[in-house]
Amino acid sequence: MIKVVYFASIREQLDCEQEQVEASAGMTVEALLQVLKSRGTPWDTVLGSSSLLIAVNQEMVAADQAVKDGDEVAFFPPVTGG
Repeated sequence: MIKVVYFASIREQLDCEQEQVEASAGMTVEALLQVLKSRGTPWDTVLGSSSLLIAVNQEMVAADQAVKDGDEVAFFPPVTGG
């Protein structure tokens, strides 16, 4: 299983803090996103943002990053600050 964690406005919009998703062989973050977005609205809208930030095991990654059983994948909105 992959632990999926949602932060900030993503967590609020999805009304979900974290969940477990079954891993499949050769899965990437993009494939995981497709599974989650297939749930429909609001999942497809919130997780379809081109500015979505992704971390696997607390390291920032691109959507083509491989994920496996036991990994933690976190999604966050873009960070702004001053």
